[in-house]
Amino acid sequence: MKNLSVTTFIHILFSVAITILIATFLLFLSWDEDRHKIDEFKRYQLISLTFLSNLRLNPDEEELKKLYKDLRVKPISPPEAKKIKQEIEKIGETIFSGGSSVGQVRVFKIHDAHYIYVQRMEHNLMLKDNRPKNYYFEIAVSLGVFLIGLLLLLYLAVLRKLYPLKKLHTQIQKFAKGDMQTRITYLYDDEIGKIAKSFDDAIVHINQLSASKNLFMRNMMHELKTPITKGRIVAEMLEDESTKKILVRAFERMNELISELAEIERVTTQSFEPNFEYVTLKEVVEKSQELLMAESGCVKLEIENRALTTDIKLMALAIKNLLDNGIKYGKNKCVMLRSNGQNIEILSEGEELQHPLAYYTEPFSQEEKRSSGFGLGLYIVHSILEKLGYGLEYRYKEGKNIFMIHIEKPSGMA
Repeated sequence: MKNLSVTTFIHILFSVAITILIATFLLFLSWDEDRHKIDEFKRYQLISLTFLSNLRLNPDEEELKKLYKDLRVKPISPPEAKKIKQEIEKIGETIFSGGSSVGQVRVFKIHDAHYIYVQRMEHNLMLKDNRPKNYYFEIAVSLGVFLIGLLLLLYLAVLRKLYPLKKLHTQIQKFAKGDMQTRITYLYDDEIGKIAKSFDDAIVHINQLSASKNLFMRNMMHELKTPITKGRIVAEMLEDESTKKILVRAFERMNELISELAEIERVTTQSFEPNFEYVTLKEVVEKSQELLMAESGCVKLEIENRALTTDIKLMALAIKNLLDNGIKYGKNKCVMLRSNGQNIEILSEGEELQHPLAYYTEPFSQEEKRSSGFGLGLYIVHSILEKLGYGLEYRYKEGKNIFMIHIEKPSGMA
């Protein structure tokens, strides 16, 4: 029940309510039909006993009229009675038959009229049941139909009231998938309208923050490029090689930070979509080595070439950052890259990470004792692999830090 949608719950609730109401209505009809048959039997039994006992006493005309009035019956004239007998023979239905040694009474039904035929020696009476029609059954049926119809109308009204939630859900999904221009619209000021307005206000606020962040990042990177370039030029002119080396390295690290920030901004944008293409693992590794710009001897390769459908630039950048981390923080400043079935592994000797992998995939996270780097490498790797639909795992074995990229996409991903 916890995971049951509101719409499904309403379907079930109204279905049960309508089913119970219809079942109750049918039971009432069945009960009312039985009650009506019992009432008819009791009435015609009373008429039978009353008429036969009174006819035995040879009543006069006045006594018969009084008897007709008391029992609510109407005598039929002989000519009309003859016609009725003919109809009874053709389409009549016997609904009661009773009597005693002194006479016989039978009740016939023709269409909606009931005729009582009394036989006793010289008395042969054809009477019509003149009791006023009881409309309780029709009233009960009308009330039952009205209640069922009202419940159906309420059901449709509730569904119509909830329909805007589907539209609201669709608009929120569009925004979640990166359509930043989506606006949440709703005409009425009810609870759903207030929720829609709150989401719309949140979208406007998020767009404003995103625009401010993008503007700040671009301005900052633009403003930093010029002094870094000038500083690098001045540093190259220094004669003191040790000072020159320190300054050049500092400016290179600043450039790296700007590049990493730019890559983070690009990859983590919701609207960003990778450019998937058919490549080989060897091509990806070669491109990552080009980006790494490290000495050829510090990266050992043990790969089995295989085909991939991926974004070669992003995949190469992710592998490059893992290789770079291994070189920076490894004991012997070397790293091994190998492929193992559906995985790519990057191994480097060193101490085990102090925190779980999730800690390092957050921006600006690193070991306290490490002074180099900005703590963005694994964050970029995680963001890229998430966009590509790959997984990242870490394990420590035999003095080596091993980062694994699962290059088989999880089931259900395109």
